[in-house]
Amino acid sequence: MTHEREERVLAEVHDDFGKIRVLEVDDYRFLEFGDAIEQSCTFTADPSWLEYDYTRAMLVGALCHEAPDSALFLGLGAGTLTQACLKFLPLEDVEAIELRPEVPRLAMEYMGLDDDPRLYVRIGDALELLETAEPADLIFVDLYTDVGPGVGHLAWVFLENCQKRLNPGGWLIINQWAADDGRPLGAALFRGLYHRHYWELPVKEGNVILIVPADLDQELCKESLIERAEALAPRLGYSLQALIRDLRPAT
Repeated sequence: MTHEREERVLAEVHDDFGKIRVLEVDDYRFLEFGDAIEQSCTFTADPSWLEYDYTRAMLVGALCHEAPDSALFLGLGAGTLTQACLKFLPLEDVEAIELRPEVPRLAMEYMGLDDDPRLYVRIGDALELLETAEPADLIFVDLYTDVGPGVGHLAWVFLENCQKRLNPGGWLIINQWAADDGRPLGAALFRGLYHRHYWELPVKEGNVILIVPADLDQELCKESLIERAEALAPRLGYSLQALIRDLRPAT
């Protein structure tokens, strides 16, 4: 995504992986990797506001759990989804693993990420650090670089271990690119790995959110999901119903 309105550069840093910039455009701030590749967007008046459908769709995945106590974020970005989950879900223990040390620093300095006592941020490669993470009720995979999804998004053993890291009754939520046919990138891999037992939520940004249960006996109850989303809507300031209507079984 790119934006052509008047913008101010608030910060620019370079690390081993390239350039990171924070831009301000009107009431929004953007975290960018590389050459204008937008990673995150924050509404400065409310950093827990989810501007994009793909982040709202990942929140839909989180609402599949009746009362999550713990969450693991693999890839932090500006932390808007993390902020939203901390604000709107009954979480007590949240861990985030972020590859680039400048990202959480910039998120806290410019993007409104709270230094919440429930949040623990570790720096490193999620593929290597996953085995040392605490099991969680919710696990989010959002490992994007300036050229697209990171290798973890198509790494069989890593994705298998993400599911194994879930507590009983937990949910794995993956922000996956969509292929030209509208299916998630690596659809054949996911069908085999998760035995076709997961749900897909396509969004207009060109992503498909995968919502994967901890085990084969676990079903997604759409009625309960709708009820939880409706109850939350006044606090969110938007409805998730249109997204929930687009939920589909594995393709």
